[in-house]
Amino acid sequence: MSPFGQRLADAVAARGPLCVGIDPHGPLLQAWGLPDSPEGLARFTDAVVDALADTVAVLKPQLAFYERHGSRGLAVLEDAVARARAAGAVVLLDAKRGDIGSTMDAYADYLRPGHPLAVDAMTVSPFLGPGSLQPAVDTARLHGGGLFVLARTSNPDAGTLQHAVAGERSVAQVVVDTVRGWNTPGWVVGDPLPDVAAGRDLASRFGPATGSLGVVVGATLQELDVDLDGLGGPILAPGLGAQGGSAADLRRLFGADRAVVPTVSRDVLSAGPDPARLRAAADRWTAELVG
Repeated sequence: MSPFGQRLADAVAARGPLCVGIDPHGPLLQAWGLPDSPEGLARFTDAVVDALADTVAVLKPQLAFYERHGSRGLAVLEDAVARARAAGAVVLLDAKRGDIGSTMDAYADYLRPGHPLAVDAMTVSPFLGPGSLQPAVDTARLHGGGLFVLARTSNPDAGTLQHAVAGERSVAQVVVDTVRGWNTPGWVVGDPLPDVAAGRDLASRFGPATGSLGVVVGATLQELDVDLDGLGGPILAPGLGAQGGSAADLRRLFGADRAVVPTVSRDVLSAGPDPARLRAAADRWTAELVG
């Protein structure tokens, strides 16, 4: 399998950069006229996958909304992930897992091709230390998977931890620099964090050299307070639409030279359950993002 960064670049080139979050929480199921049950979950998920998997570059199911329905909910997700990938969509599992040792190794199995819920990439949390994610990095590299590491999120109290200073850098910057290191050949956790200049020669926009290890940076930040130069991998930017972010915010925060994966959830999902309206909502966002 080609590396995740290459598969992502190919999908974006063919379909545009839009990522649609699949977040089937109870109120949304109700708004669609569906029961908050495994049956309602399946009908919702089938409708989204059928409408979008052959046109949208990235689909991002939120694992928690399937876990809350137990094993039947996970069975719905397993089927949806397989069908979405077969239709050509890149599937990013929004799991935000973070642990150590064998536990992190087990979470990383979502990136293993033989796993029942095998996905292209997943979100992970680094706040047990950079080394805690090494099993996930190793699994991603072995199987061509991708990771998006929480770095600078835009929820209101995120700065409580992410702005804390570690040495001369904020915690958020240390996370970004660590991912930059993972995208730098020969660097391992424990080495000095690489300077920005060390990664400048790595491609940071979508293309053949797009790295497979990226970060999560919110699209609703007032200003970009981390240095992303030379990251060498993609940036997942949630928060467009109902959360207040816009295509203009993406340009303001990230410019035009970075591999940004903008994420929309409610503004697309609220158009359902009619498949034509779902596709139209996604198409509008794609046109705005590439315009």
